Amino acid sequence: MKSKRRVFGFGETVFDIIFKDGQPMAAKPGGSVLNSLVSLGRLDWNPCFISEYGRDSVGELIDSFLHENGVDTRYVNRFADGKSALALAFLDTENNASYTFYKDFPDQRLQELPGDLNEDDIVLFGSIYASNAEVRGSVLRFLELAKTAGSLIVYDPNFREAHLSELEELRPRILENLEYADVIRGSNEDFQLIFGIEQPDEIRSLINTDSKIIVYTKNTDGIEIINNSHKLAVASEKLNPVSTIGAGDNFNAGILHYLLKNKIQRTDLQKIHKDDILGMVQTGVKFASHVCMQYDNYISREFAEDFRM
Repeated sequence: MKSKRRVFGFGETVFDIIFKDGQPMAAKPGGSVLNSLVSLGRLDWNPCFISEYGRDSVGELIDSFLHENGVDTRYVNRFADGKSALALAFLDTENNASYTFYKDFPDQRLQELPGDLNEDDIVLFGSIYASNAEVRGSVLRFLELAKTAGSLIVYDPNFREAHLSELEELRPRILENLEYADVIRGSNEDFQLIFGIEQPDEIRSLINTDSKIIVYTKNTDGIEIINNSHKLAVASEKLNPVSTIGAGDNFNAGILHYLLKNKIQRTDLQKIHKDDILGMVQTGVKFASHVCMQYDNYISREFAEDFRM
């Protein structure tokens, strides 16, 4: 472990089965926050995961994998009444994924949460899981703990078109999540689908952005960053991707890695230098680009080792 700073990730766990041209190509643990934490674990940050999966064979595979990759699972709810979630990911001709999910959860979920957060800690949360009515109470309890402690909170809406039928119910919770966050990393597709927003400046009409850093990714069209002092742009790397699964998740991991490595806390964001903002985003680009060139959802061990040098 590199330092006493802690990273907590609150998110869904699924077991991804990836299909290309109708054939299974790979199978591995997944979920947006899980993907980010595995990459951070491979970088020796010893992240702590808050999630749930079963005591079935799939859950055992996931649990062993997380431990092997340096992810602390003490706050994972292992249930016997239900099954670990599966996600079937179907890659199109451009290797972008559409998903079908299979879920069987128990009635009681996510009862045990960390209670000792502090201002050195970083919290990552996101995706539909963070706005799901069934776990919303636990999400809010945890966010309140983090906010009261002064922890730095990072949020990724990561909204999928498949959830448009639920949008009217989900939108107020997504807005609430945006307000809690100190750093928001969202794609143009996220903001267009959820709010009909086409330009990053329009986010100011939704929430007070003065105390936040907004990282607005536009796929191959680059990244725009907005905070109270700067409006910056960063180019994307030009790639012919093998798979885009995990790209955004590892962009998030790159952001967190930079914040941890440079000892940036929540109170530092008000006066953060533009070089740190650019460094944070450029690290995210490197992580995301690397993951796009493989079927894994996380940075490779070799990449992690080279990045630590």
